[in-house]
Amino acid sequence: MKYLKVIAFTHKQIELKELGKLVICQENLTEKLQRVKEQFGIPEIFYLGTCNRVAFVMATEQTIDRDFARKFFHALNIGMCPGYTELFLDAAAIYEDHDALNHLLRTSCSLESLIVGEKEILAQLRKAYEGCRQAGLTGDYLRMVMNCVVKAAKEVYTHTNISKNPISVVSLAYRKLKELKFSANARILIIGAGETNQNISKYLQKHKYSNFVVFNRTLSKAQALAADLNGIAYTIGELKNYKQGFDIIITCTSATQPVITTEIYTSLLQGETDKKTVVDLAIPNDVDPEVILNFPVNYIEVRSLKEVAKKNMQERYEELVHAERIIEENISEFIPQLKLRRVEVAMRCVPEKIKEIRHNALNTVFANEVQGLDQQSREILEKVINYMEKKYISVPMVMAKEILINNN
Repeated sequence: MKYLKVIAFTHKQIELKELGKLVICQENLTEKLQRVKEQFGIPEIFYLGTCNRVAFVMATEQTIDRDFARKFFHALNIGMCPGYTELFLDAAAIYEDHDALNHLLRTSCSLESLIVGEKEILAQLRKAYEGCRQAGLTGDYLRMVMNCVVKAAKEVYTHTNISKNPISVVSLAYRKLKELKFSANARILIIGAGETNQNISKYLQKHKYSNFVVFNRTLSKAQALAADLNGIAYTIGELKNYKQGFDIIITCTSATQPVITTEIYTSLLQGETDKKTVVDLAIPNDVDPEVILNFPVNYIEVRSLKEVAKKNMQERYEELVHAERIIEENISEFIPQLKLRRVEVAMRCVPEKIKEIRHNALNTVFANEVQGLDQQSREILEKVINYMEKKYISVPMVMAKEILINNN
């Protein structure tokens, strides 16, 4: 596993509101990853960005240290000033080999999440990998790693109670919202139509809320979510023109600057002065801090859920031990599988090489002798050579497997 490397930035080392500065827009992601892949000679790479982590997973022989990470981030060119870059690099966690696989497995099982037991991270990890795979950024090595990651996560969620009565960022946010006891007809503005807002919308629907307006950068996605909610859809640009007022704003976009500025919030109020509720699940936050300072707002954000997360961790301690045991078992199983796969890849050329030798023997080296044989003799020779060819292809592979099994 010496090729597996991970550079990770998580809520454990970096404030959530700062972590958002590392998020790469999906529109530019493939281009940026392709550029660093070529520049640094990285055979395989994929990127994971969630509300409480950013990680770059690589398959490469080269040493990944802070000096490499510095050059890597400058090459990514995600628009951060040098001072910020250095602060983030100081907080980066760099993993390789066994530690890298362990970190990925712990991540997929939610052991590294803000809320231990939330299953969303596995879907996010698979989606991130799949996007990079389709873009041609990954290959056979990371395919095997991801198979191990998914298998371990499924076993942890199946054989432990770590996700029993799961508490995710979304469900915690909804729980806080529910405590405010809004009527079913409360006016709800949903800003952003991504996975997080889709999930919280399911909670709202389930509990009979019915008055929705959805805003999103891409109108078609806003329309799809609005259709599920029997609501109305607009582009985000229409926020400044919306005149129907609101009781609740739920926002989660990938914007790097506040979507809800003081000016837009004032316009959305339409002169209403009662206390509103804003659920801001974006990293970085979608709401300008000035809005919270200058208006009466029940403000629910990811950071405010940290205390609940700590309690969640304590309650699940025994399950963590069981989960970690499953992870170690999966790592132990994966190592011989990886070695065997390397043998298979290395021996891909064997069948073609043997066919080449056969062709050479029949048509060049022993061509005259073969031509002198009668039909029956040729048929027997062909059978013997076919038999030998199959054995010469299969025997080395069988022997390699036996050596690996015996050594392990």
